[in-house]
Amino acid sequence: MIMIVITGATGALGGAAVEHLLERVPAVRIGVSVRDVAKARRFADRGVRVRRGSYDDPAALCDSFEGAERVLLVSQNDPAGDGIGLHRTAIEAAVAAGARRILYTSHQNTRADSPFAPAHEHAATEALLAKSGVAWTALRNGFYAHSLDWLLGPWRQTGVIAAPADGPASWTDRADAAEGAAILLTGQRPFDGPVTLTARRAVTFDDIATAATELTGREITRVVVEDDQWLADRIAAGTPEPMAAMLLKFFHAARRGHFADTDPLLAELLGREPRTVTDFLTGRVDA
Repeated sequence: MIMIVITGATGALGGAAVEHLLERVPAVRIGVSVRDVAKARRFADRGVRVRRGSYDDPAALCDSFEGAERVLLVSQNDPAGDGIGLHRTAIEAAVAAGARRILYTSHQNTRADSPFAPAHEHAATEALLAKSGVAWTALRNGFYAHSLDWLLGPWRQTGVIAAPADGPASWTDRADAAEGAAILLTGQRPFDGPVTLTARRAVTFDDIATAATELTGREITRVVVEDDQWLADRIAAGTPEPMAAMLLKFFHAARRGHFADTDPLLAELLGREPRTVTDFLTGRVDA
């Protein structure tokens, strides 16, 4: 019996992946590794094995990974955290527990020279996986579409998308990425190394403004704001400076085309078209 363990199962991505796994395999084949077991009660009540595990606690991780043949490591998302060190601990724990394949939620176009800091973390983690001695798959997910809530600004109230110059990005629904991860975890076809999971089309903020105009029936204008001004405005509005600085680097990387690539694999795995930016905007307009 193949045992699958997922980390971060009380978060949005990990939790959705568990839900999709429950549609595909018996609950007794699924385990979750979480910081707070009480928050995973909904899974325990359905027969999922719930154990405490944290990327900063190697012993607990090893226990939570016990018996796992496949482990999904959901990447840490604290901009101030030691992501590479935490991921190293998680990889070593999975190897020590006898996992035969490690899957990791990476990011599209991961590269060490990207202006976008998380790309460095993902690149370093993929290098650690390559040296781990076990089979591995890096899920290079497209930029999550819900990030647009932070980047587009209050466009529904103002009628303006005011942001720095950007470039095309293959905005990808996080729920689709979670379903894709579940399919890869349960599938018989192995995917070794990096795989790219994105929406079908990359769009710019100009494209998004056009789509928003068509959806709402009112003019939504795209205004380019200078980088320094945008950063100052975000900090003044309450965004912590490290987070605001990281978000600004998204625009720098997008201008270089780092998020423009698309891949048909996610659609092939899902058996349907992935959700689009227009789907995302429709959800926000209807909310």
